[in-house]
Amino acid sequence: MAYATTNPYTGETLKTFPDATDQEVQTALNDAYEAFTSWRHVSFADRAKVMTAAANILRRDIDKYAKLLTLEMGKLYEEAKLETILSAEIFEYYAKNAENLLKPEKLPVADPKEGEAVLVHQPQGIVFAIEPWNFPYYQIARIIAPQLSAGNTVLLKHASNVPQCAAIFDALMIEAGLPKGAFRNLYAARHHTEVILKDPRVCGVALTGSEGAGAIVASIAGKALKKATMELGGADAFIVLEDADIEKAAKWAAFGRHWNAGQVCVSSKRLIVADAVYDQFLEIYKAEVAKLKAGDPMDPSTTLAPLSSQKAADDLKAQVEEAKKHGAVVEVIGAPVPEKGAFFQPLLMTNLHENNEARHWEFFGPVTQLYRAKDEADAIRIANDSPFGLGGSVFTKDTKRGVKVAEQIYTGMVYVNHPTMVKADLPFGGVARSGYGRELIGLGIKEFVNHKLIDVVDIDAPF
Repeated sequence: MAYATTNPYTGETLKTFPDATDQEVQTALNDAYEAFTSWRHVSFADRAKVMTAAANILRRDIDKYAKLLTLEMGKLYEEAKLETILSAEIFEYYAKNAENLLKPEKLPVADPKEGEAVLVHQPQGIVFAIEPWNFPYYQIARIIAPQLSAGNTVLLKHASNVPQCAAIFDALMIEAGLPKGAFRNLYAARHHTEVILKDPRVCGVALTGSEGAGAIVASIAGKALKKATMELGGADAFIVLEDADIEKAAKWAAFGRHWNAGQVCVSSKRLIVADAVYDQFLEIYKAEVAKLKAGDPMDPSTTLAPLSSQKAADDLKAQVEEAKKHGAVVEVIGAPVPEKGAFFQPLLMTNLHENNEARHWEFFGPVTQLYRAKDEADAIRIANDSPFGLGGSVFTKDTKRGVKVAEQIYTGMVYVNHPTMVKADLPFGGVARSGYGRELIGLGIKEFVNHKLIDVVDIDAPF
């Protein structure tokens, strides 16, 4: 695996990094476990000081961190600053809430003779994090903030095209006062995944990535009897009912599909619009997409970033061509994009009928899949005709109706009158081919702890 910084806007490879050696991996495992043996006993208050320090550094040096995001994966500079702040907010959330989230729970018992039962939540060891390139800091923060706050330690294998983002987070945690070895970035080679997961000191793996990567890593984890959480792909439904505010819904759809250049697991990828308002919605949607301006991601006037790499753009183009072979009708929408750089022209895809396999694909970039629904029931049917189940949206002026529709969509998250959001104090995760497990809030911090029952029973109580 070639770890390298290649600017998606210019195509220039700026720096390369060698894979970690086998010995470096073993050293990292040794250091992480040695750190765990003491870190697990550090008070919540002292762990919170480290989390708060990390947040403060991110806020203080926001420009330095944001520019690196833009350099390595092409993110708009303004979006890069927002991601840096979001990462700080996650650290702050756990600094404030970790102790309460993991406090011992007294369990109600049917008979006092059963004793005084308490459930305690204890750290278990090293968590292995495998993270993608689309949100380089946020993806790290949402695993290390809860796991370090719980008393675990973490080893990171980040995407090969964001090596400097991974390294700067390693340096961030050292500056924040985290003990040596408690968090370590590794430029791990492919075979190191199995080496790490087979190590008895590693308690589990948290992966965010593709279905293919998830299947491989989950298989390795299963053979090693290690817990895994998987946040995989998504093809979020964006339902617009006939009573929605069509203008606002169309504007949100254009944003929801194109932020981060459409490279978001919870991007609004499948627009499902009621027949009665379909034409009106489409006219406004196209007009909104036409306003997008592709260009230098450091330029404040740019609103459509390049994709993360030229390979990503080439792969997406090939996927679109394959969809056309299955009957998809593709229309160019929006202003032309620059020929230089990893840009991708926004496209609109229709004729995704029940015999078209492309309706089940995730298009990771500015390709909008559009469906005309006969009515509410048909919209729900289309939404559920997907192998994925990550996020989703329902637009209607009747919010009670929106909630009822949301309840019928098989997915991990549904937002009424808003694209799927990412916040420090809301859970994140999906079902079906979108993976399993949850990140953030109390659900995330409890994924890799031991939920231990301690029951104090009278020695003379019957068995």
